[in-house]
Parts: sequence; structure tokens; C-alpha cells
Amino acid sequence: MAEQKSNKEKKEGTKFLMMAGGSVPEELLVGDRAVSQIEHVGPQSMPKYYQHILALAFAVKEINENNIILPNFTLGFHILNSYYTARMTYKASLSLLSTQKRFIPNFKCDTENKLVTIIGGLDTDISANMATILAIYKLPQLTYGSLSPAQGNKMLFPYLYQMAPNEAFQYMGVVHLLHHFRWTWIGLVILDDDNGDRFLQSLIPTLSEYGICSDFTIRFPPLTYLEEEADLLLQQPENYAIHNNSKANVYIIYAQPIPMFVLRVALCAAPFISLPPVHKVLITTCHWDFESFPIQRFWDVDVFHGAVSFTVHTNQPPGFQNFLQDINPSRAKEDGFIQNFWEQAFDCSLSNLTVHGDSNAACSGNEKLDSIPVTLFEMNMTGHSYSIYNAVHAVAHALHAIGVSGSSGRGLVKGKKVQPWQLHHFLKSIMFNNSAGDTICFDDIGELKTGFDLTNWITFPNGSFVRVQVGKLDPWAPAGKELTLYDDLIVWHRTFKQILPRSVCNDHCPPGYSKKKKEGEKFCCYDCDPCPKGMIAEQKDMDACVQCPGDQYANSHQNQCIPKEISFLSYKELLGIVSAPLAISFFLITALVLGIFIKHRDTPIVKANNRSLTYVLLVSLLLCFLCSLLFIGRPRKVTCLLRQVAFGIVFSVALSSVLAKTITVILVFEATQPGSVIRKWVGKRMASVIVLSCSLIQASICSLWLITSPPFPDRDMHSVTGEIVLECNEGSATFFYCVLGYMSFLAAVSLAVAFLARKLPDSFNEAKFITFSMLVFCSVWLSFVPTYLSAKGKSIVAVEIFSILASSGGLLGCIFSPKCYIIIMRPEMNKREQLRKTKY
Repeated sequence: MAEQKSNKEKKEGTKFLMMAGGSVPEELLVGDRAVSQIEHVGPQSMPKYYQHILALAFAVKEINENNIILPNFTLGFHILNSYYTARMTYKASLSLLSTQKRFIPNFKCDTENKLVTIIGGLDTDISANMATILAIYKLPQLTYGSLSPAQGNKMLFPYLYQMAPNEAFQYMGVVHLLHHFRWTWIGLVILDDDNGDRFLQSLIPTLSEYGICSDFTIRFPPLTYLEEEADLLLQQPENYAIHNNSKANVYIIYAQPIPMFVLRVALCAAPFISLPPVHKVLITTCHWDFESFPIQRFWDVDVFHGAVSFTVHTNQPPGFQNFLQDINPSRAKEDGFIQNFWEQAFDCSLSNLTVHGDSNAACSGNEKLDSIPVTLFEMNMTGHSYSIYNAVHAVAHALHAIGVSGSSGRGLVKGKKVQPWQLHHFLKSIMFNNSAGDTICFDDIGELKTGFDLTNWITFPNGSFVRVQVGKLDPWAPAGKELTLYDDLIVWHRTFKQILPRSVCNDHCPPGYSKKKKEGEKFCCYDCDPCPKGMIAEQKDMDACVQCPGDQYANSHQNQCIPKEISFLSYKELLGIVSAPLAISFFLITALVLGIFIKHRDTPIVKANNRSLTYVLLVSLLLCFLCSLLFIGRPRKVTCLLRQVAFGIVFSVALSSVLAKTITVILVFEATQPGSVIRKWVGKRMASVIVLSCSLIQASICSLWLITSPPFPDRDMHSVTGEIVLECNEGSATFFYCVLGYMSFLAAVSLAVAFLARKLPDSFNEAKFITFSMLVFCSVWLSFVPTYLSAKGKSIVAVEIFSILASSGGLLGCIFSPKCYIIIMRPEMNKREQLRKTKY
């Protein structure tokens, strides 16, 4: 480490401690203190962690050389190793509360250097162990590793500040990532300890909420001794059996340095023990940053090609790489870590010192850090180093705020009266932009408002790699926008040939099919059932088919709703083109017949059987033919009100006229009998009473119908597939059938009366033709009812139009065609003498 240079204007000093992970075996005090050794020294360390120390030194150097922040004030630091064990963590923490070089907790006789803040640790358990002791003294602790939700509890550790996001945010990011790529069948690899259990307890329920299942869970036991690694390797064939039988192409790894080391050992050893290679998409958590021991410098890293990691957000402070380039063992005499790092990173030995490397080659001391393989050391500041850098600046700004506020009088200037607890108020409220341009501030519970970077690892055959940022996870973003991904930047493992990997239990259900659960298996494994008729599934893997909206219908593949066509009986289609001219033709024929009868009104054949009834019948038939036109065209409010009512009343008048004519025929013949009392009933008054009374009954029914439940325009969405039928809703089916029933009653009575009068003398007998007309009328309307009930859409209207035209035409043809024949073709027979003896 470069020798620390103090600004001449800075006089007083303070220090803070950084608790390292398990990578460096010494403790360091920069200043005028000697470097001491901790007895627990391991033969191997992770050189990459040395950057954490350099980031600390760089940040302190920046502040001490800055005349604006903390003028007349010098920062120092002291570094201790935790060795990833609770015993050493507690020991190191207690040593801070003792006089240096004497382990007497809670007793300090020297006041030259003031401890105000602690930075550490990298591991979540180490941070919690430290906080347990340090909270007693209200010492601010800034942890640079992510904490699990349980250990980030502010109630348990009120003086803990998190420079990295809480682990809980990362879990949600993992789920969003899986959901984004539609990966629903995954494998889980965790450490078999409390942290791994907490990871599962937090992740599994969230996975289920998003429809994601885990095929298997592989647990790596925590390692205490090196020989346990051999035992663990012997277990790998069993884990490989699980891997080979799985359809999962995506593995979520709760990554911490030790289990990742074991995982790399297992993956590298696989080819030598006849195990297949692992070509999967690896998604790792932020605890792992591609750290490697020196013995792994030449190991194959192809298995990590295309891996995606959640890494602590980082940026590159200006001047950091130049600072790294100046690192030299000869100029860092007070750096107790550099010898171990230098020898292991460059695989050489420094002269006159204990050899820590694997080679007997001597180090020149002029080696450059940028020549070290990136698996051992990176020149760009990593996420954890960036957190340490920000932690130092946060403390410096808090101390500066104390001085500016004057809350400690002249104590800050003299460096003797600043108490650690004083920093809490200022740490919570600080906000500044660091040299890299990021805003540094804490939220209400002491978490830095930052997020995770999504890093894609691209490896090369020479064992190197590059990081590519392909997204970010911002816990402070609006709901639903926390995860930002740049899909086109992601490189997948070579076996996927840059095609988005699939990781599902079975093939997706195509559109038109819905998922059907398989008994005894997780919900992510399912069969595919075609959608029922009328329902659709627009997307893949729909849980259930859905009904189309009322104005749409399902296509033949049942994967899309198609807008229904508007349908009604119009004048432009075949049925309308046929019906309208036919109705008009019948109307004109009826008008012609009426004209003939009016012209020959004084002839015997017209006078027979009540001339007035004949006119009423012809006029009612005229209106019957016109009524059919109300059923053609787009239904409107007026036409819906008129069509059935007009049809019912006009037909009732026609049938009443027919009934009156029949009764008149009978009465005429009965009145000719000697002494008949019926003579006084024969005449126009009797016919008028019959027509009016019968018609008024129907008119009363129709009026009551219009008052209580009138017909109205309606849309039939369901009767005809693919069509919205515009129709007239009858309002009340009861009244509709009452109208039809009453007409049927009149027709039946007319038929019965005419049938009884059929044997009267032919000369004056009109009942025979009425009988035929009523037979036609009844046949038409008897067939109308079942046809009407079975018809759909505009066919219903066509059936009613046909029934109106057919029954009206039957009355017109059967009753008036014989009379017209005589009037027009045989005028000589239209005489009183001839009429009495002629059969027609």
C-alpha cells in the first residue's frame, strides 16, 4: 500500500476500523503504529479481496488531501481479519475496546487516536456478530456486504448502516428476472446453513406467487476443514444425477465465496470422474463476485460463460486505477497485507521474506496489478470496494457536518471530544455526490439508497472474463419498474447458440389450449386441454380459457376473439329482396281486387254476403301485406312498437270479417225458412257487431301489452355464432302468445262455422271458399309456431313474414279468386238469374 501522506494543514487525527472477510491474514494500522500479526494465518487467501483494502486507503487518501472536507483533520484506519468465524470476529471487536497491544476489553488509556466508526463486514453473519458487541457502545457500523432481512432488522441493530442493498430486494429481483424470461422450472443451489434456509424461506413463496417452481435443491454443507472438500466431491455423482434428470436450464445459486469455491472444484473435476459438463444459465446472488484462490488461476471458467449475477452497484471513481498502478511493495512498508497478496497474485516470492506463493521465482517488486488474471484481481472497482469507498466518504461528510454545525464546540478541531454516538444524527441526514457522480444518502432505517447491477459474465478460453452490465435493480423505483433489463446485451452460454434458453417442466400450451394440472406433480408441470367451444386462450400457458365478450366470438382455432357482424333482415339481402317485392305485389293485387269490387259494386256477386264486409276484409288484407314490410330493415323503436301490434289487430279485423261473412251466410239461409225468428238478425248491424267486438278484444290485449311491457330494439349476442342479431324484443312473451292465441281462436271458430255451412245451396254459399281459406290459414300458423321457436337470428323474422304473406295470400286467393273470375272472365254469369242456378 502506498504510504499515506497527510496534508500539512491537517493536524488532529481520528481513525476507523475496517473488518475484512477471510481473505487477508494480517491487521493493519496506518499512521505511526506498528504493524502486528494475528496468529491465525492461512496459507491461501483470495487476492481479489485486497482491492477492498486499497479502496479504503484510496478513499482516506482522497479525504486527507482534500482541503474542503475536514480541514485541519486527518483520518487514519486500522484493519482486522474476521476469518469467517464468530470467535475471531468477537475477539477482533473486543480488541477495539482495549488499549492497543493489550487485550483488556473496555479499558483504553491512550487517547491519541480516536475510534469513531467501523466498516464491516462482508459476510452477513460477521456483520451481525460485530453489531452485537459494538451496539453496546453506540459505535456506528457501516457494513459493505448485503444483509439478510432478519439481520438487517433495525430493532436488533439500531447503529448499523448498510452500504449495500438489503438481500430481500435481491430475492424479488431474481423472481422478476425469471418472470421476465418465462423461466418456470429451475434448480436451487444453496449453502446448508441458516443463511441458506432463510434464502429458501424468503424465495420459495415469492416464486409460487409468480408461477415458478423449483425442480430440486442442492445443499452444500459449510466447510470448516480442507479435508471436507474431498468428502464433498465424493457426493457430486449424486448431485449430478439430479442435474441430469432435470429439465431445468436455469440454476439459482445462493452464492458465497466458500460454496462457490467448492462448486468450481466440482465442476472442474467433473470431466476427470466421467461426469457430464454443466451447461446451464447460472444466476448468482451478490455475495459472489468471481473471487478465486491463487490455485484457481488456470482453472477453466467456461461453465460461467453467460452467467447472470446480481452485483452491488458500482461506479469508477476518478484516479482509482492510477492509484492501483502506483502500488509497489517497496513503497508500502507499513502495509502488512501486501506481501501475502503480492506473492499469491504473482506466484513469486519477495526476497528475505517467507514464501507464500507456490513458485520459487523471485518477485521483482515492479510487477503491475493489471497483469494479474482478472479472476484474481480486477483493476475496475468492484461493488463491495465501491461500498467501502462510499462508507469512508459518508463518515467524512458526517464528521465535517459536526464541525460545520458547531455541535461539539472546538472538540472536532482538537480531535478529543468527538464521540461515536454523535455521528448517528449526521449519518442519517447526509446527502452528497461522490466523485463518481452517484448520490449518497440513507433512508429512514439506515440503508443506502442504491440498488444492484445486473452483470453478465462473458468468459474466454484463456481463463479471463469481462463484466457486461445488462440491467439494474432499483428498489426505490415505482412498483413494477424496479428491474430494468437490456435483453439484447445478454450473452448466453455457448450451448444455447445465443437463443433464449427455455427452462420449463414441459412444453408450453399453445394458444387455444389451457393448462390442466398433473396429479401428484408441482403446478408448473401440466397437460394441455383444448378450450371448450366458444372460449379462447390468446396466450401460451393460460391457466383457464376465457369467454369472448358479448360482441365477439371465438375463431376456429380458439385463440382469438373476432368482432361479430351486425345482422338483421335488410332490403339488400336475398330474403329482403324476395320478401319486400312479394309483399308489395300482394298489396297491389289486393288493391286491384278491391278496385274491381268497387267498380262492380252493384253486381249480384259483389252484393252477395254483405258488400261492406267484403270491403273491410280487402282493406284489412291490404294492411296485412303492408305489415310485413315493418319486419324488414334495421329494427327501430317505432317499428318494434308497431310491427306485432299492427299485425295482431289487422289480422284480427280480417279474421273477424271472415267470421262475420260466414255467420251471415248461415243466418241468410236460416232466415229464409218459414217462421224463422232469425230474420231480424240478418243485416249490416249483425256483421258490424261481430267485426267490432272481435277486433276490440285484440286491440285491448295489444294496448295492455304496450302499456305494461312494450317491445323494444334489442341485440341478440348468442343465438347465432359470429353475429349480433338486431331484433325487436317482444318485451313480454306472454302478451305475444296471447295475440297469436287469440288469432288462432278466431281462425278456429271461423273454420268450424264455415265447415258447418259448407253444405248450403251452392248458389249463395260462400262458406265453402271460406273453409278452404281457413284451412290454409290454420295450416300456415300451425307450422309457424314450431318453426318460429326453432329458428335463430333473422330467420325468425323471415318465418313471420312468410307466415303473414302466406296466410293473407290464402285468404285472398281462396275467397276472392272465384268471384274475380266471374266478374272479369264470365260477366254473363254475374246476373241474378244466372247466379241462383250456377255453381261456382
